[in-house]
Amino acid sequence: MKRTLSILAFLIFIGMSGFTQAQNGTIRGALFDEKTGEPLFGVSVLVKETSTGAVSDFDGKFEIQVTPGSYTLQISYISYSTIELTQVAVNSGQVTILNDILMKEEAEELETVTISASAIRTTESALMSVKRNAPNVLDGISASTFRQIGDGDAASAVKRVTGVSIEGGKYVYVRGLGDRYTKTVLNGVDVPGLDPDRNALQIDIFPTNVIDNILVAKSFTADLPADFTGGVVDIETKDFPEEKEMRLSLSGGINPSMHFNSSYLKYDGGKTDWLGFDDGTRAIPTGGRTDIPQYAQVVGNPNGPMGQEYQSILRGFNKTLGGYRTNSLMDFGLGFSLGNQIARPKVTWGYNFAATYKNETEYFRNAEFNLYAKSADPTVTELIALERQGGDYGVNSVLLGGIAGIALKTPSSKYKLNFLHLQNGESKAGEFLFLNTNLGANFEANQYNLEYSERALSSILLSGTHFLQGRAWEINWKLAPTRSTLDDPDIRFTRFRIPNNTIGSEAGLPARIWRSLDEVNLVGKLDLNRQINLFQRDGKLKFGGAYVFKERDFLIQSFQFPTGNTRFDGDPNKILDDQNLFQEGNINGVRYDPDFIPNNPNSFNSNLSNVAGFVSTEVNPAEKLKAVLGVRVEKYTQFYTGTNNTGSIVLDNEKVLDDLDFFPTVNLIFNLKENQNLRLSGTRTIARPSFKELSYAEILDPITGRTFIGGLFPETTNGGTEILWDGNLTPTRINNLDIRWELFQERGQMFSLSGFYKSFDKPIEMVQFLSDPGAFQPRNVGQGTVLGVELEFRKSLSFLIPSLQNWQWNANVTFTESTIKMSATELRSRQLTAREGQEIKDTREMAGQAPYIINTGISYNKFERGLEVGLFYNVQGPTLNLIGFGNRTDTFTVPFHSLNFNLNKTFGADERIRANFGVENILNSKRQIVFSSFQAQDQFFTNLAPGTEVKFGVSFAF
Repeated sequence: MKRTLSILAFLIFIGMSGFTQAQNGTIRGALFDEKTGEPLFGVSVLVKETSTGAVSDFDGKFEIQVTPGSYTLQISYISYSTIELTQVAVNSGQVTILNDILMKEEAEELETVTISASAIRTTESALMSVKRNAPNVLDGISASTFRQIGDGDAASAVKRVTGVSIEGGKYVYVRGLGDRYTKTVLNGVDVPGLDPDRNALQIDIFPTNVIDNILVAKSFTADLPADFTGGVVDIETKDFPEEKEMRLSLSGGINPSMHFNSSYLKYDGGKTDWLGFDDGTRAIPTGGRTDIPQYAQVVGNPNGPMGQEYQSILRGFNKTLGGYRTNSLMDFGLGFSLGNQIARPKVTWGYNFAATYKNETEYFRNAEFNLYAKSADPTVTELIALERQGGDYGVNSVLLGGIAGIALKTPSSKYKLNFLHLQNGESKAGEFLFLNTNLGANFEANQYNLEYSERALSSILLSGTHFLQGRAWEINWKLAPTRSTLDDPDIRFTRFRIPNNTIGSEAGLPARIWRSLDEVNLVGKLDLNRQINLFQRDGKLKFGGAYVFKERDFLIQSFQFPTGNTRFDGDPNKILDDQNLFQEGNINGVRYDPDFIPNNPNSFNSNLSNVAGFVSTEVNPAEKLKAVLGVRVEKYTQFYTGTNNTGSIVLDNEKVLDDLDFFPTVNLIFNLKENQNLRLSGTRTIARPSFKELSYAEILDPITGRTFIGGLFPETTNGGTEILWDGNLTPTRINNLDIRWELFQERGQMFSLSGFYKSFDKPIEMVQFLSDPGAFQPRNVGQGTVLGVELEFRKSLSFLIPSLQNWQWNANVTFTESTIKMSATELRSRQLTAREGQEIKDTREMAGQAPYIINTGISYNKFERGLEVGLFYNVQGPTLNLIGFGNRTDTFTVPFHSLNFNLNKTFGADERIRANFGVENILNSKRQIVFSSFQAQDQFFTNLAPGTEVKFGVSFAF
């Protein structure tokens, strides 16, 4: 801790010492080719008044030191029009930033173009040029826009990218496709997030002042990882900040239905919960051992050595099993960041540091988690309840994050070292009324839940870029080790049957669960780019490789507590009182029963390796035609060590997945006009099962009562004669065809119309487990197709009235028709449970694919005043969520109409103060998933009311 504080103090000293210098000012800028969007190397930048200047480096960047004043810059390069930038204001000890200076190539008549510097500082032209000339469909947002608008973190900023939506304020989804088909990477490297079973990295932890760009690739090229279909979101952190800045931010949020509520549920944990980790208060009393005494071994001799050890472990369990009501706090957060670049004669240094703390509270009243099924009578269409659970629960989530980076640039090379650490702790307490009609006799029970989840991620990225023979060769390499851990210490579950406050197996015995996950991830990449000349035109040749290794250790140890003949009064916190426990004189008292002995399907090790190589060429066979052709090959191997629940199958580092796949890509770009493209592409991608999915694990969520069952576990019926699932979970291979017309206009305006077709070979979907109500399993479900059209535009409203030039309308509207040709077993199960008069076809819609998606928003931007106001709307059509099987029917998400308001404002001459204000879920929409069946009223599977939240924040630059 002392070392951390010393480093922080040193960084603050560096930042503060720089602010004391108040002599010369600095001009920094970046030069790009207007046509390609690529940085220009070796451009001469002259200050006319002083006859001093600089030459741009391989990033197209330059820096000039001058005394305070107003200057004209002359920017010249062979075969490009000369640019004169006027009114470049330089202040003492400050940096004047000139973003996105575009130079136009003139093959014949050279001319000088005069531009005011103020126009340069309010554009995002370079990124627009990159998008226009990218080999794939690309969108994004740059640092210059962050600075103008004032978004505080990456999640707030990326919502402005067309076709992108944010789930839970943290995770990016592209074109409405869920986590399986969307991927988030950091600086081009696959980094697992706080949830290791997600493809998406939690992005709300990145403050925008450490981000250079957020790029969203919506189609595949060979240099990208092949395991995506919707999009790849790449967060690129800054290596050389444009200016010296130290910033402190404060944020808050108030939800009237959740905050300052006296009925909020919580329980007391450890002293370090506020930092996102447990201090040992919830440690397992067995120390994690599996050789512990069991009741059958000690019941006859409670005072013997083994009996004494048994009692010691029993008394070691925390006695708190129920929460209490208290006042809830509002959301609040703190942030600190520091960055600068230091230019020396032969090298330039850059550094970044950022720390984030967020403390968020949620309280859900009248939450519902239910299970419904079809009646055994085919003439009855209405669904019958198997289990119904309703009540309240509170959640407190703490996120602590830090990122630090240092970079070094020489005339021909650049090196970058980044450190990232995330720490998240989440505490839950719930009280529910549980109704069961599935066991032959109806009963009611009061249910109490306590949970704590602790997640941590530490990642290092070391990367380098080298230019040889000028810019003829570009070499990029990256090495990124990561460690993720997840601990759920002492999950507690208790039910009292009503009205007699009895505890029995039919209602579920009290249970305690300890879960742990430890995963190591190593990624290495090497890419080489060669400038070539083909068809008498400039082109590129790219080739390279990548290596990924991952290893996961997963363990669940769970205990049940038979209560014997003990009587209770309904208070869960009295169950483990000493007088109720097993001991001499009360050998039929409360005891523990470890159900992970002797067979534990939730103890496994899994590891994988993915060796990839690619080659891609970008050529121009005709003046207005660009062809990007490539192929990627990936050798993917996964191994598993573990057992099933009966111990009849034991795997010892057995190969469970072994694939060698080729992924061809063809992208054709027809340049119809200077600002218009027609794109055609055909690609092949893949979606592979996760570690958890390719396992025998049986993971219970005690609050919802739902169980995840690993895909290796087979399911049979009719005494084992009919196979419903064979346990052979395989990857999904996807063929993608796209056509897109796009129009780029001034001031970042654009318009595009797309059509796409995707075919899915053996898509993986979550299917309800027939023999265990409330259990769900990933399975390959047949063959699937998606056919869709998409309209995207970003348009100024000045076409209506010129005075509306600062108003902008963004929209992304997608309509899709998805089809799954069902497997024989799924089709048969639907036919056997069909309602009278119901026609069963051999196709259905695809899980996770919405029939329509609407992202739209209207915003007002007055950049010179530092003001941005916007109203944004998102909705996704009813989407198949879980696949029904037998008498279990399908579940669908109900459209969530998300309407959010956002206001950002900067203050002060140097815009050092930024403030934001927002309202989320203005329409007070609910998050609901329903069971849907033929001619039946929909019934809730999940029903949560997130309420409306007012958010606000302010940040100060020093």
